[in-house]
Amino acid sequence: MKIGAHYLGDGVCEFTVWAPNLNTVAVEIVSPDQRLLPMEQLGSYWQVIARDIEPGTLYLYQLNNSESRPDPASNFQPHGVHSPSQVIDHNFAWSDSNWSGVSLETMIMYELHVGTFTPEGTFEAIIPRLPDLRELGVNAIELMPVAQFPGHRNWGYDGVYPFAVQNSYGTPHQLKQLVDGCHQQGIAVILDVVYNHFGPEGNYTSRFGPYFTETYRTPWGTAINFDDAHSYEVRQFFIHNALYWLGEFHIDALRLDAIHAIYDLGAKHFLAELAENVAVFSQHQGRKFYLIAESDLNDPKIIRPHQSGGYGIDAQWSDDFHHSLYTLLTGDRIGYYQDFGKCEHLAKAYKDSFVYDWKYSNYRQRFHGNYPGDRPSYQFIVSIQNHDQIGNRILGERLSQIVNFEQLKLAAGVLLLSPYIPLLFMGEEYGEESPFMYFVSHSDPDLIKAVREGRKQEFFAFHSQGEPPDPESADIFNTCKLNWQKRKSGKHQVLFSFYQKLIQIRSQNRALLPRERHNLKINFQEEKQLISWFKFSGKNQIFCAMNFNNSDVTLSQEFTGGNWVKILDSAQKKWLGGGSNLPQKPKLCQQLTLTKQSFAVYEKY
Repeated sequence: MKIGAHYLGDGVCEFTVWAPNLNTVAVEIVSPDQRLLPMEQLGSYWQVIARDIEPGTLYLYQLNNSESRPDPASNFQPHGVHSPSQVIDHNFAWSDSNWSGVSLETMIMYELHVGTFTPEGTFEAIIPRLPDLRELGVNAIELMPVAQFPGHRNWGYDGVYPFAVQNSYGTPHQLKQLVDGCHQQGIAVILDVVYNHFGPEGNYTSRFGPYFTETYRTPWGTAINFDDAHSYEVRQFFIHNALYWLGEFHIDALRLDAIHAIYDLGAKHFLAELAENVAVFSQHQGRKFYLIAESDLNDPKIIRPHQSGGYGIDAQWSDDFHHSLYTLLTGDRIGYYQDFGKCEHLAKAYKDSFVYDWKYSNYRQRFHGNYPGDRPSYQFIVSIQNHDQIGNRILGERLSQIVNFEQLKLAAGVLLLSPYIPLLFMGEEYGEESPFMYFVSHSDPDLIKAVREGRKQEFFAFHSQGEPPDPESADIFNTCKLNWQKRKSGKHQVLFSFYQKLIQIRSQNRALLPRERHNLKINFQEEKQLISWFKFSGKNQIFCAMNFNNSDVTLSQEFTGGNWVKILDSAQKKWLGGGSNLPQKPKLCQQLTLTKQSFAVYEKY
C-alpha cells in the first residue's frame, strides 16, 4: 500500500493510512474548505479517493470520531509538527536525466547541516555554494536529517514525520531543486535518515498503530517495532520511506543513523530486507543507489552480501579510525577514548578498518567487534570530524580549536590518503572556528527541562567541567553558523588549498586508486610516534611518513624499484610550515628527518 496523500492530478487525491486497531478513520479537510471524508477499511489500512482536492490542501486524520492528528506519512508540515499535513504535487521538471551517479569508491563526502551551513539556513541557499565544494574536490554531500522536527532549529535526529521535509529549511520542491543542482555540478546527495527512533515532541504514530514495542529499549526510549506483532507494516513504512527519498527526490544514497539501535531478532533483519528492496529499485532505475550504516557494533556482517550471510548494506562508518587519530593528536583519554592513544591503534585502523575486532575494550569492559578483513576498504567511511564528535563536546569545539595548524594538516593527510572513503564536516576544509553545539527548539517546558538535564548527565559521563550551553538558546544556534567568507583569506585559504591538493593526489594517484587491503604495507614506531606506509598497484607506488611527535624525528628509508619524487610536504613554507629539509628526490637509502607534527608523501615515477 502506498501510504500518505498521493495527488493523482485533476483535483483527485488518494489518502491511505495504516491504523489496524481503530474502528473509524476519516480525512478531515481543514483548508481551503472544511469537510469530513470517511475512509474505507482495507485490511489493516484505511483509504479514500477524494475529489476537489488540490495541492496545498491541509488535512488531518480523525480517529474513532474523536481526536484529529497529522498524517504519519505526511509529505509536508507547513506549520509544524502539531498542525495539519499538506497535500503535495510531486511533479518536478528534473534536468538530471543523464545523471549516472558517483561510485562509492570514488566519493569525497561532505557532511553539512542545512540550518547552519548558510546564514539563511535553507535548501535554496546551499545551491550557490555548490561550485565552491566542487572546486574543493567534493563529489558527494551528506545532508544531516531533514525530516520534520519540532521547532525551527535541531540537529535533525528528533524528526517525527519521516516523509516530510523540514518546513524551516524549505519545501519539497526546493529540496528537489537542491538535488537537481547538485547533480548538475557532478555532486551526489546522501540523506541521513533515522529509522531507530522518533523524536519526543509531535510523535503521534502510536495513536494509529503498534509502531513501538516494549520488548526492547533504546537510548531514546521504547524501540520501534521491527520484529513483534504487526511489525510487517512497520517495516514496510520505513522501506517505503527509503524508496520515497530515492525515487521522488532522486537522492543517491541514504545514511542510516545508529543502526545498532534497530532491534530485530527475526530470521531476516530489517536492514537485509531494506537492502533487498533498494537493490531491486536500483535495478529498475538502471543505476546503483547506496545504503550506508552508522554502527557502533564493529560488525562486518552489516556490509557482507546476502549470499555470505550479511545484510547487504553497501558501507558503514568506522569510528575507530577517528578515535585512534584524535587521541594521538590531543592526548585525550576520557570516556571511550581510553581504548585508544597509540600509533599501533591508528596503524591497525589503517590496515584493518577496526581496532577492536573481537579485542577486549577497557571502556566497554568486554570483547568488542569482529574482523572485517574480507571486506574491501571502500566499504568503510572515516572522518576526523563529524557532527557527533564535535557536538558531543561540552562547548562543541572543532579540531581547529583543539590542535595547532600543523596538526590540522597532519589530520587531513591521515584522512584523505587513507584507503577508506573520507567524510569531511562542513567548514573543516578551511579550519572553521565556530563551534557546532547541540541545539533544539522544543515547545514543551517539561521536555526542555529534560533535554537540559540529559545533556548535563551526558557530559558528566565524560567528566567534563562546567555548565553545558543551553541547547534551547537561539544564540547557540546562530553561533554555530559557518563563517564561509574565511575560506579565501590567510591560513584558512592555505588550508583550503592543502585539502584541494590532498584530494587531487587521492583522486589521481594510481597507487591510491585501488581501495584494497593487500596493497598496503604499514609500519609504526611507538617511541618516535611515527607511522609510515607504502601503497602499490602494479608498477605504481606511493610512500608516506607521518610524524605525530612534538619533536623532529628521523627514519631510515629504502626507496627501491625506480625513481622517486616528493609530491607533498606539510612542513613546507608554502603550507605555512616551519620549513623542511626533506629531499625532493631521495636516494636509494635515505635518512628522512620529519619536522614535528608533519608528514611527507613520495611517489615513484
